[in-house]
Amino acid sequence: MLDSLLDAFSGIRFGWRDAIDIFVVAFIAYEFLKLIRHTRAVQIGIGAVLVVAMYYLSEVAMLRTVNWFIGNLLSYVVFAAIVLFQADLRRVLSRLGRASLFRHFTRRGTTDEMVEEIVTAAGMLSEQRVGALIAIEKDIGLRTYVDSGIYLDARVTYDLLVSVFQSESPLHDGAVIIQENRVAAASCFLPLTVNAQSTNLGTRHRAAIGLTEESDAVALIVSGETGVVSLARDGELESGLDSKQLATSLNSAMYPRLSRRRSVSKKAE
Repeated sequence: MLDSLLDAFSGIRFGWRDAIDIFVVAFIAYEFLKLIRHTRAVQIGIGAVLVVAMYYLSEVAMLRTVNWFIGNLLSYVVFAAIVLFQADLRRVLSRLGRASLFRHFTRRGTTDEMVEEIVTAAGMLSEQRVGALIAIEKDIGLRTYVDSGIYLDARVTYDLLVSVFQSESPLHDGAVIIQENRVAAASCFLPLTVNAQSTNLGTRHRAAIGLTEESDAVALIVSGETGVVSLARDGELESGLDSKQLATSLNSAMYPRLSRRRSVSKKAE
């Protein structure tokens, strides 16, 4: 048996092109599995695998009706996948567009002054226990969500942010979206996450996670009940931040390369 296996593989030549080929396929599979982790796409994928397995089992067991039915069903799988995985497909394409190769062609519009204004506003809202949701656009545009709110186009100041989220303000219900250092709009509607692990969170937190799942935006949340400040990015939530931690996290999110250099220099010292 060992000899037959050696004979089967003796004619196969493995070169550097084959290594690159395997690496690229493995990388794509790994990134795809990372994207669908903790999402409903996992359950849908398992269901699709079971359907395919039933198709081949029906061929072996000669179940002609089952085989015919599943065979015709599989012809529509591509269209069904586009519908079912549309959010995940958008996220995959968005992350490809955010690759370091393309970042040189995009603009970064966040300054240290804007971060300071946001951190100050978050601290004041937290003390007053006033709920707030602030989304900061990065490379991927948020025009769709800006159009859902009230257009402002104002300079980012803590006075404006605190005023918007007061319960007496007609703009307090919804999110503020910041584009290119300016408050683009207020009272905006954001997509809620469908992650089952987020069902115990409030609407603001779910909206923040949902937005950061579909784009590279950063979302800041202040809980109206507890005053806890949280930051959402890449679909993950970082809670219980004080002003210093929030400033560090915001700078890290907006300037990832600069933050890495600073951390490396600190370790070297």
